[in-house]
Amino acid sequence: MKRSLLVLTVLCLLLGLSVPALADGHCMDELGCVEVGPDDPIIIGAMLSLSGATSFYGEDSLGGVELAILGRDGMLLGREVIVVEEDSLCSAEGGQAAAQRVAADESIVGVIGTTCSGAAQGAMPIISEAGMLMISSSNTSPRLTNDDADAGGTYYPGYFRTAHNDLFQGAMGARFAVEVLKAGAVATIHDGDPYTEGLAVVMANEFAGRNGDVVFQGAVSKGDTDMSAILTEIAASEPDVVYLPVFVPESEFIVSQAANTPGLEDAVMMTADGSFSATFAQNTGAAAVGVYMTGPHVSGEAYDAFLELWAEEQPGGTAAPPSGFHAHAYDGANLLMNAIEAVAEEMDDGTLVIGRQALRDAMQAVEDYEGLTGTLTCREDSPFNGDCATGTALAVFEIGEAQVDEGAWPPPIVWDLSMSMAGDA
Repeated sequence: MKRSLLVLTVLCLLLGLSVPALADGHCMDELGCVEVGPDDPIIIGAMLSLSGATSFYGEDSLGGVELAILGRDGMLLGREVIVVEEDSLCSAEGGQAAAQRVAADESIVGVIGTTCSGAAQGAMPIISEAGMLMISSSNTSPRLTNDDADAGGTYYPGYFRTAHNDLFQGAMGARFAVEVLKAGAVATIHDGDPYTEGLAVVMANEFAGRNGDVVFQGAVSKGDTDMSAILTEIAASEPDVVYLPVFVPESEFIVSQAANTPGLEDAVMMTADGSFSATFAQNTGAAAVGVYMTGPHVSGEAYDAFLELWAEEQPGGTAAPPSGFHAHAYDGANLLMNAIEAVAEEMDDGTLVIGRQALRDAMQAVEDYEGLTGTLTCREDSPFNGDCATGTALAVFEIGEAQVDEGAWPPPIVWDLSMSMAGDA
C-alpha cells in the first residue's frame, strides 16, 4: 500500500470515520472489494432450501427477494440485479457445500440465506472467512447470534438475520401454554437440529420458570416415520401439552400417530414454524385439527399490498405464500440493497467498487428501519449479534377444518403477546 493510502487509512480509524473502499484506484477495504463493471449486473446470492421436504421454505423466501428487486424495477445503481440461487438444503452439509460455491464466486456482493439454522451452521464459517455479508430471513436458532462458545454460541462476523430469535418464540409458546391453555405439564420433542433443539430447550426452560412441570424431553431422528415408541413414553408422563417444534414430515407423523396413542387423547399438540405450511395440515389430516402453531405474523397496509403483488406474480393470480418468512426475505433483500447503495463508490470509468467490510458496517448501522415485518435495528451484543428483528412479529395459530379440507392458509391467529395477561415477568 502506498504511504499516502496508509496515512489516510490511519486517519480515518483515529477519527472514527469509515475507511473509503477506494483511493487512488486501490481497494482500501480490509476485507476486499467487489468490482462491478459499467455494463455488468449486481449479483446477489440466495442460499436457500430449494429441494426436498423443506423446499417450500426456500420458495417462500426466494419469492420475497424477487419482489424486493421487482420493487426497484430490477435495477440498483443503474445496474440490473441478478440472483444466483444455491440449494443449501436444510442441513449443515448442504449449507457448507452451498457456501463453498458462493465463496468461490467473487462477483457475489452479498447473500440472502440460509433457510434452516442447521444449514447456517455449515455455511457461516465459510461465508465469514470469505469476507461476505449473509442475511437470513428464516434462521431462528439462538446459537447463531450468540458469540459465547461456552454457552453453545456459533456466531461469525458478517451474519445478520431479519427472522426472530427463538428466545422470543420459545418464551411465547410457554406463555401461551400457561396463560391460555392453563397447562401444568409439558413434554417436548426435537430432532437434533440446532433450530428444533434450541427452541424445545427455550420453551421448556420458560415453562419451568412459570411454575410448570417439564415431564419429558426427548428426540426423534430426521427420517423417522414410526413414532410409537416415543409417543408411548410421552403418554406415560401425562403431559397437558406436547410441544414438537420439528420439521415436516416428522411433525406430521408425530401428530397423526399421537391421535391413536392411548394416554394422549386429551393432550394438546403444539408445533412451531418448522411446520408452518399448508402441507402440514393436509398431510396430517383430521389429527391436525386443533393443533396450535407458533410462527411469524406480519400485518399492515404495506404487507397487504405485498400479498396483492405476490398474487399478481403467480400463475392464476391466487396463490398465497407457501410459508411465513416471505416478508422477512423482502426486508432482508431491501436492507442488502440499501447497504450496497450506501457504500458503493464509482470510478471514473463507471465501475462500481463495493467494500466488503463497509457493507457489513452499513448493515450493523441499521437502526429503526421500517420494514414489512416491523421496525428493525441490527444489534451487536451477545446473544443477539446481527439480530435485526424484535420478536414481536409472532403469533399463535390454530389449525381448523378449513386448513385440512380446503387447503386454506394461513390458519387463523388465536393469540399473540399483546393478549398476554402476565406482562413481561
